[in-house]
Amino acid sequence: MGAFDVLLDDDRAQLEAFIEDYRSAVDKSLEGLTDEQARIRLVPSATTMLGLVKHVTWMQRVWFEECVGGRSRQEIGLVQRPEDSFRLAEDDGVESVTAAHRQACATARTVVADLSLDAVVTGHRSGPRTLHWVYLQVLRELAHHCGHADILREQILAGPAWG
Repeated sequence: MGAFDVLLDDDRAQLEAFIEDYRSAVDKSLEGLTDEQARIRLVPSATTMLGLVKHVTWMQRVWFEECVGGRSRQEIGLVQRPEDSFRLAEDDGVESVTAAHRQACATARTVVADLSLDAVVTGHRSGPRTLHWVYLQVLRELAHHCGHADILREQILAGPAWG
């Protein structure tokens, strides 16, 4: 079921459907790419397809495990700064980065399962937020980064023009 198939009067179901659609798009962004292609750097920043998915994974872990779950980045094993979340380790590849993304999504679903949209979560560095606010923030970031992934993937698949 996609985001447009959910009843419009159920805010939570609609938000979750949109988030799941974008999560799926992030997941599919690496499909069919080799590890080498996914590591190609086409912009001046550290952004690569693998790095982008690593960042999206990090972002979801920050919002759901830190903000909602109340665990620190250090406790979770996350880098502190967003820009560091794009950096690749030698053993990062399409398979491992995709698996980490899927695990972060599964953990996020579990963390929020028993909370209402009005639940106030206190793990955010700037103070309390509602789960509704967190969902909107995650949705905004997923949409933003899916656009980046679309462009990078298109450039990679176009081939040697970037080489």
